[in-house]
Amino acid sequence: MTRILIAAAHKSSGKTTVTLGLARALRDAGLTVQTFKKGPDYIDPMWHARATGRPSLNLDFNTQAPDEIVAMLAARSAGADVSFIEANMGLYDGVDLEGRDSNAALAKLVGSPVILVVDTEGMTRGLAPLLLGYRVFDPEVHIAGVVLNRVAGARHEEKLRAAVERYTELPVIGVLPREEGLSLPERHLGLTTPAETNAVESFIANIGSRVAERFDLETLKSIARMAMPLPPPFVTTAATGVSSGAAPVRIAVARDAAFGFYYPEDLEALESAGATLTFFDAMKEAQLPDCDGLFIGGGFPETHMEALAGNVALRRSIRTAIEAGLPTYAECGGLMYLTRAIRWGDKRAEMVGVIDAEAVMHAKPQGRGQIVIAQSPAMPWPELPGGRRTSSTVKAHEFHHAALVDLPADTTFAFDMRRGTGIDGIHDGILVHNVLACFAHQRTTRSNPWTARFVEFVRHVRLGVDRSCSNSAELRTPAAVAAGLPPRL
Repeated sequence: MTRILIAAAHKSSGKTTVTLGLARALRDAGLTVQTFKKGPDYIDPMWHARATGRPSLNLDFNTQAPDEIVAMLAARSAGADVSFIEANMGLYDGVDLEGRDSNAALAKLVGSPVILVVDTEGMTRGLAPLLLGYRVFDPEVHIAGVVLNRVAGARHEEKLRAAVERYTELPVIGVLPREEGLSLPERHLGLTTPAETNAVESFIANIGSRVAERFDLETLKSIARMAMPLPPPFVTTAATGVSSGAAPVRIAVARDAAFGFYYPEDLEALESAGATLTFFDAMKEAQLPDCDGLFIGGGFPETHMEALAGNVALRRSIRTAIEAGLPTYAECGGLMYLTRAIRWGDKRAEMVGVIDAEAVMHAKPQGRGQIVIAQSPAMPWPELPGGRRTSSTVKAHEFHHAALVDLPADTTFAFDMRRGTGIDGIHDGILVHNVLACFAHQRTTRSNPWTARFVEFVRHVRLGVDRSCSNSAELRTPAAVAAGLPPRL
């Protein structure tokens, strides 16, 4: 397995542009390319997938054990000619002071050589001590080459190359000029998603062609072959806990420009647990698809609030189904969509209205970073069959500029915050009807098989009921579920 970790000295150096360009250039050359992102991250993997034609996966020290990271990398790289792991922030950055969760630690864990992308704006000879410092800071990290990004012109490039050649032994793998067309558009939460960007294919094709012209791809492939062997791949996703005779269920998933934050392996895990997924566009479709459960992930409902509000028919369809007992899980943007309204500046847009609060956007993040949540006694989702229990606490992440206002004091919550902000600094996971809506972004792992639990919850609530979103005759309330009352069959 050949692979490279693409890192940088600091964030916003052009890692994603370089990753996209390399992925597309090698794909155009006939290679099968697999990409990964040091997570948590939803948006960069969306761009990766457009460049490679394959899902891109997160490798995340916060939610995964080291052996899970290695196993996922091995399993998903199988069949690929080369794999690229895009770092987050800088090579040595991380939450842990000792660097145990850094990109450098990931490179060492998976035995991957590193290509360092450097934003060279305003830099010439000073590039050399930066590279030397990064190499000696941790000699176990194999920095094997450098990419010069945002180079001003031929004279600038000549000076940079001379400095690298004179003071280091690193090869310059490639050079990208300072051009607006080579930068991904950004907004208040980072990069825009491909669904919100015009001419995505031409944009990626342009980056790919520039990389093909200006990079030494043969040297790059030689560096990728320096990667250490990985153990044989094996299945690492959380056990489904589903017996062979378990009833199948149908789950509707909102996936469009407003809602797109889904881990590919989570969607696969839902299917492995016995769910058939039906995707719908919350801004265009008038009715909720026929389903037993609903999943609304994160995204940017605030940037599409008028279009979401304008689709009155779907909002009414979802509200009717939820009030009739439809099992629903919503994260962050999905939570905002289920409130009465979203407010951003002087604008206000009506939303679904099953959560008695309004989501107000702020200029600064209201919750950001790695979080730890603990299940409260009110949590309605069942433990998995066979006695397999989840961890007492769950590691997840949050990143939201929104806060809820006017939430009733007697609101029931599924989670207690051990670290992070959540809804009110103390709780997360609003429970109403058969809805669980939170700011937390969960991920299916060995210690947190949330997808299997949600499918089991859908199955428990809907089993034996007319499989239509509008039938409320036999549905249980969250209080009944929490009390352990059996479904009425």
